[in-house]
Amino acid sequence: MTTLNIDHVSRWFGNVVAVNDITMTIGPGVTGLLGPNGAGKSTLINMMGGFLAPSTGSVTLDGQPVWRNEDIYKHIGIVPEREAMYDFLTGREFVLANAELHGLGAKAADEALATVEMAYAQDRKIATYSKGMRQRVKMASALVHQPSLLLLDEPFNGMDPRQRMQLMDLLRRMGDEGRTVLFSSHILEEVEQLAWHIEVIVAGRHAASGDFRKIRRLMTDRPHRYLVRSSDDRALAAALIADPSTSGIEVDLAEGALRIQAVDFGRFTALLPKVARDHGIRLLTVSPSDESLESVFSYLVAA
Repeated sequence: MTTLNIDHVSRWFGNVVAVNDITMTIGPGVTGLLGPNGAGKSTLINMMGGFLAPSTGSVTLDGQPVWRNEDIYKHIGIVPEREAMYDFLTGREFVLANAELHGLGAKAADEALATVEMAYAQDRKIATYSKGMRQRVKMASALVHQPSLLLLDEPFNGMDPRQRMQLMDLLRRMGDEGRTVLFSSHILEEVEQLAWHIEVIVAGRHAASGDFRKIRRLMTDRPHRYLVRSSDDRALAAALIADPSTSGIEVDLAEGALRIQAVDFGRFTALLPKVARDHGIRLLTVSPSDESLESVFSYLVAA
């Protein structure tokens, strides 16, 4: 069983702190690294994979340092986010080159291509590949030596729904086999469908860790803000503010709407249409005003 340990790791570039004192343990199974764009996910994955040295702290795989340890690469497969590849090669040549670096041959390359369902296009130049096909051939290259640790940086980018489901099924199987799989994403639904365990980072800091359901509950229980337009905003506000699910209401004259803060998401969503119906008020617009991932993560940092 492979375990990756990140111990008080920071990384800065000049005056910019990309990763700030992160400690986490990644064990067997599928772990989701969740955070908004620019949170430091790619920098952290590059340190996990031994491609970037921590400014402080350490990264170890089963007790062995990852940085400047050539033997460790036998156990790590990495799929980077960047699209730059050797476009003049065919898909098979690209995967075979990595196989040969690991002392393997054509059989390993062909098996890896078949695993990601790219055998049909293996003799085409990478320059002709779609973004989703590039992602899959990078995956084949990462799998060619059967690593016990697989690191994937935004692996579903550019994939169509069918390709996405195929890759999710593959990663689930690898997790079931006892391999250690970590993938990064800024899309909550991707993590929800796949990850057994979740690590959340925001602005380079570790915001939350644990079972996905536990963290998803934190996200659901945070205050929710809505912009509501109705046929009688003042009467609606008076009726809603009396209920404990609503912690604050502001009349926004410029928008011609109510800005409502709800502290009990489930109760409020049931209450709003009932109150409107009981008071003969028509709801014209009900829209969340803080549903970006950044707002969710900011709440987790403060929680």
